[in-house]
Amino acid sequence: MAGKAAAPGTAVLLVTANVGSLFDDPENLQKNWLREFYQVVHTHKPHFMALHCQEFGGKNYEASMSHVDKFVKELLSSDAMKEYNRARVYLDENYKSQEHFTALGSFYFLHESLKNIYQFDFKGKTKYRKVAGKEIYSDTLESTPMLEKEKFPQDYFPECKWSRKGFIRTRWCIADCAFDLVNIHLFHDASNLVAWETSPSVYSGIRHKALGYVLDRIIDQRFEKVSYFVFGDFNFRLDSKSVVETLCTKATMQTVRAADTNEVVKLIFRESDNDRKVMLQLEKKLFDYFNQEVFRDNNGTAVSLWSDVAAPPSGDTHAPRPTHYLCLPGTTLPCPYHLQGSAPSRCKADRWGHTVGGRRPVLRKLSGSGCGKGEGAQAGGPRPVQLHSHRSVLGQLGVRASVSPRGV
Repeated sequence: MAGKAAAPGTAVLLVTANVGSLFDDPENLQKNWLREFYQVVHTHKPHFMALHCQEFGGKNYEASMSHVDKFVKELLSSDAMKEYNRARVYLDENYKSQEHFTALGSFYFLHESLKNIYQFDFKGKTKYRKVAGKEIYSDTLESTPMLEKEKFPQDYFPECKWSRKGFIRTRWCIADCAFDLVNIHLFHDASNLVAWETSPSVYSGIRHKALGYVLDRIIDQRFEKVSYFVFGDFNFRLDSKSVVETLCTKATMQTVRAADTNEVVKLIFRESDNDRKVMLQLEKKLFDYFNQEVFRDNNGTAVSLWSDVAAPPSGDTHAPRPTHYLCLPGTTLPCPYHLQGSAPSRCKADRWGHTVGGRRPVLRKLSGSGCGKGEGAQAGGPRPVQLHSHRSVLGQLGVRASVSPRGV
């Protein structure tokens, strides 16, 4: 449970959500999602709030431009957000550039009662700017001095095929306490057939490498080291090979190949007896197991041992923690991802690190909203996943800005 606010406490709310599906049906999904989000704000009443979005704008950004504008306008002008008189919005809208486009969107809201908050100028390196008013930045974020944005190098991508994966980093200072917030989107499992071949899978290795790349950038020597919070879509998956081998221990496997290329296109696992009942069908975009209850019982506790092995590559960080329910393909409880499209996963996660003194940031409550609709909440897409603190978290981080903030 969250502790009572410590005077002069600053309530901080960190939210992350992959919102790609919201732009497929904006009239229904967007409205319901925003209602869920506003309820989160109303419940926690934060002074400082960060919303990190991935796949912002959906699959076809150009076609969704008008929906993007409407979504942003609604967030900034709604009655639910009227007490947040300062905001910064960073949208990667450079969809024509394969080398740079990440489809990330980062929103930051400051309550009217919060005084003297500053944002770091990465181009100036030693200068903080006082935050005032509401500002939106888009298009080419690479030239925006108040953030760092990168797409992962092309050789990080599976088969070197571009996709929208990368990170955006901002730095803030409240009450002389500085901290970084990093919006991240790591790689998914592009093929179930490839993912199950080895343990750990090739995709897990790529995620590990990409996460290490981001952490190295955060703690390198270019800037003063401060506390950091990385939250976004990590795309952590269960270890497919272990899952399949455990679920289908007594099964026989049938391999189906394409007639023209002889490439494996499907694996069918059948029970050895019981009329050779089909237990599991596996294709590039299909993971269809006959007994879904094994994933639902106790929120997937039975499969928690088969987790992604993208372990922390840096000694002064803390392991990622899943902050929501297990994602079950093809279900609405808790989420409606890709009708049996992939193995169950824990896509949303957070990680936090303290780069000075080895102390952990203090976050008193992990609130797992789930990444799906949830019971009784027809959000229609991934619900926001939250980290919330009603403690004076900034005062307990133990890192203060070495340069006195000043406005410009």
